[in-house]
Amino acid sequence: MRLLLIRHGESICGVNGIVGGERGCTGLTERGLAQARALRDRLTNEAFAADVIYTSTLPRAVQTAEIVADGLGLPPEQDPNLREFIPGEMDGTPWEAWDRFDVSAEPDRPMSPGGESLNVFKARVAALLDRFAADHPGQTVVAVCHGGVIGTSIYRAFGIPDGLIWADIDFTSITEWRREEERWRLVRFNDVAHLMGGDLLVRT
Repeated sequence: MRLLLIRHGESICGVNGIVGGERGCTGLTERGLAQARALRDRLTNEAFAADVIYTSTLPRAVQTAEIVADGLGLPPEQDPNLREFIPGEMDGTPWEAWDRFDVSAEPDRPMSPGGESLNVFKARVAALLDRFAADHPGQTVVAVCHGGVIGTSIYRAFGIPDGLIWADIDFTSITEWRREEERWRLVRFNDVAHLMGGDLLVRT
């Protein structure tokens, strides 16, 4: 199995400092849309082919997936388990209004009432990756998701303790995994070749 995890493009809620769950996410900025189009054009030029494309249900990921899927000739399928941390009551409010505690130091503490903890989030992502591997043997899968999902895939595969490193994951970057003999092998990480040479690459 070949799995490409793609982070969404630059989001409006991210630029405005708003917690972007189901309520707070309002989609992509103009630059985010341009980033998604650049990725679509790259995959088209490379004659990349996929068997299925999944997307998080959050608007910033859905918009990214719709643009990429247009180049792949596939309809994106929404999967809520590809979402970023479920924030709870803080969703849709300014980040600065909340206590941004160290989630790695308190992995069982929800982000806010009604939200996920780090351990719950990690278990959700791990189960999703295992399901993809079980459901799509020998296939190429594209999943448009979020930085937390991609980071969790890295930490889990290499057994990296929470908080030891912070993986910078850029907008519309490609992280590619191969599933071989029941093990994940990292092929590439944070590939943003399609964003180079202009003003589309921004660090988060």
